[in-house]
Formats: sequence, structure tokens, C-alpha cells
Amino acid sequence: MTKTETYHCIYDSLFGPITLQSDGSSLIALDFGKKETLREAKLVVFDQTKNELDEYFSGKRKHFTIPLKIAGTPFQELVWSALLEIPYGETRSYEDIAIKIGNPKACRAIGMANNRNNIGIIIPCHRVIGKDGKLVGYGGGLDKKIALLELEKKFA
Repeated sequence: MTKTETYHCIYDSLFGPITLQSDGSSLIALDFGKKETLREAKLVVFDQTKNELDEYFSGKRKHFTIPLKIAGTPFQELVWSALLEIPYGETRSYEDIAIKIGNPKACRAIGMANNRNNIGIIIPCHRVIGKDGKLVGYGGGLDKKIALLELEKKFA
């Protein structure tokens, strides 16, 4: 089996550096902070991602059109697809997502799938909150989750 080449670039965002990763044509990861362990490259998908993120952070973009390549279990991919349906500026509970995917008792598993989401912001796991409205967990840090939700609320 041939290993796919992986590339990165650093995007300087409102929240500090974000590492973008690609297989050459699709975005495969978005991580807060600098992770320079891969080959740096100038790719069309990175230019598109940076432009769309700039528009998102300025309130001009509410939907992303970046080509994504997600890799997870069938359950994780089902959850991530459900996250993509949460409207900009709105939130859903873990229970809401569990019901949406037809597995109402899977709230904890929804949380684990969110934790495994490699393409934060674009696949908006920051829009998932506790049933009681509390903001719980975010791979980029709770401060970033709060800031992303406040940003969306401001421009919704």
C-alpha cells in the first residue's frame, strides 16, 4: 500500500497560528497551533482554505466549500456529516446529534466522535454543547469554542 504524501501550511488567524494539512487536493486537517512536522507546500486548497477562513472570521462566510477528505469510522463520519448540518450561529446538544443520526443513547459516543474531528471550524464541532446549555470540551480549547460561538452569534 502506498502512503499518501501529506503537506502543511501555517495560517495566521485571529486565534493564533492554525496548521492546515492536505493530501495535495483536499483539506485533511485543521489544528490550532503550529505543527511543522510535514512538508510545507503552496497548494490551491490551502489558498482556498485561507480565503474562506478570512471570510468566516470577518462574518462574510457562513458555509465552507473547501474540498475535504475525512477519515474516520462509519459512526464518526455519520456524526461529522450531522455537524455540517448545524446552521451557522446555532448550537445543538450531543443528544440532538444522537437523535439526528438515529441513535438517541449515543451522546457519549457523539462526544468522542467530536473529539476525533480533525477539521475543526470547517466541520463545526464547536457548535455542539451540553444538554443543559453548558459549553463542554473542544479540541482547540474551551476559550476558542467560546470565541467561535460569539463570533458566529455576532454575525448570524
